[in-house]
Amino acid sequence: MKKLMLNIAVIAGSLILVGCGSVGRSDNIAENKPPEILAETTEETTLAETTAVITTDVTTVSETETSLTEETSETSANTTITSTTVTTTVKTTEKTTAKVTTKATTKTASNNNSNNSNNSNNSVSTTTTAAPVTQTQPVTTVSTIPPEIIIENYPTAEVYSEIPLGNMISNSNITIENYDTLIDTSYIGDKTADVKFWYNGTEYTKQIKYSVVDITPPVILNNGWSPYVQLYSQFDLSSLIGYADNYDRNPVLTYEGYVDTNYEGTYPITVYVTDSSGNVSSWTMNVYVVSSLPESSPNPTVPFDYYVQKYAGQNVRLGLDISAWQPYIDFPTIKEAGVEFVIMRMGYYYGEIKMDDYYYRNMQEAQANGLDVGVYIYTTATTEDEVREQARWMAETLGYQSIYFPIAFDWEDFDHFQKYGMSIHDLNHLFDVFYDELSKYGYYAMLYSSRNFLYNFWENKNNRTVWLAHFIDETDYTGEYAIWQTTADCIVPGIDRIVDVDIQYMDRPLYK
Repeated sequence: MKKLMLNIAVIAGSLILVGCGSVGRSDNIAENKPPEILAETTEETTLAETTAVITTDVTTVSETETSLTEETSETSANTTITSTTVTTTVKTTEKTTAKVTTKATTKTASNNNSNNSNNSNNSVSTTTTAAPVTQTQPVTTVSTIPPEIIIENYPTAEVYSEIPLGNMISNSNITIENYDTLIDTSYIGDKTADVKFWYNGTEYTKQIKYSVVDITPPVILNNGWSPYVQLYSQFDLSSLIGYADNYDRNPVLTYEGYVDTNYEGTYPITVYVTDSSGNVSSWTMNVYVVSSLPESSPNPTVPFDYYVQKYAGQNVRLGLDISAWQPYIDFPTIKEAGVEFVIMRMGYYYGEIKMDDYYYRNMQEAQANGLDVGVYIYTTATTEDEVREQARWMAETLGYQSIYFPIAFDWEDFDHFQKYGMSIHDLNHLFDVFYDELSKYGYYAMLYSSRNFLYNFWENKNNRTVWLAHFIDETDYTGEYAIWQTTADCIVPGIDRIVDVDIQYMDRPLYK
């Protein structure tokens, strides 16, 4: 005896018969083909009609009850007919009765040379109909837009730019429903966006097309600050300059001119940096071939008391940032001199994380002497994994204890940035990742950088706290910053080496 298998689904108040069948082939009947003629056999075919009565009594939406019974009778040695009755009660808000009629054709083949009933081969095909339940349909989006509607858009958008959909529309006579939705500018190429709007009580959607392009030329980070080449050495222009592109990770460097390192002299060249979109930055510079490279001269030093006197009475505090470059620090003495806080290097990263040799001593002594503390990491990370690892390491090293200042992200090897194979967008993203990872442990992050790179490299789209480095008596940086590193050449009582001086502005937010 074979069982007729029935699957039932109730969707939105209507009962739908999903599938009905039995084990065996039904190819011929399902496709309305005549039965196959088998050699040396006779066939007996019986048509049976099975009616499944589905009664749906509807009162409230909550419950569904289904009962199924089977009756099987043997009509002959070679034919089996199964009738199935399904009764389903669905409680909802309407009353509906549906009838499902299933026609089953049973084909039995019998070999003349054998009376064995096990040689039967049954095939069943089913056709199902069901009466739908009346429902109130929601408002649907209409694809055919009335001819009087005008929607015209700009053809291009700059890569990585944040552009609301509404700003891409150059001309229209409708009100855009999703005006503030940002379009996709994550990579260069052709894109589409759906504009949704209402007109005469009906919602419409129109797809617009645009191209994401890069029209920004590469940025020159170092145009040859020290363009000296050793006599008889190999000339490598990339080692003398630094550059980056907002999108292209590997802009192409070329130059026009001639440099002969076999002879001392001055060689003027024109330098070109070209990105993958054909944008070019160029400048001229002199390359000096010399027998001995010049040594840098030390900057003039400034006594710490100069800053104490200059900023007395103002709403600021004076502090220092310290590291292993200052191996000896007398913390009681620096506090007495007017230092109120220190931001110390916790570690640095050149392929692996290294602890600053004096970090634990500096942290313990600073806190013991009542100074507010902060920490930073000097990093050359190029991947998200590296940055997240560093953030976790800093949180763990702090023991998840709170400190006064946000944790500083110090990425500053811009002299030859191109060697890292990153774009400007990439490194900006890494700072955001650093911030995100630290926030999981309850810490804020801040961005440390110089005036030049804050203007020309860092985007800081989320307006995080900035620690500005600008070694000048009065900074003209117009961006927001909470701390200003004003010199790297200060003499402070209690420290035997020069040290950086920082000014904290007390009326500016520190945690953002």
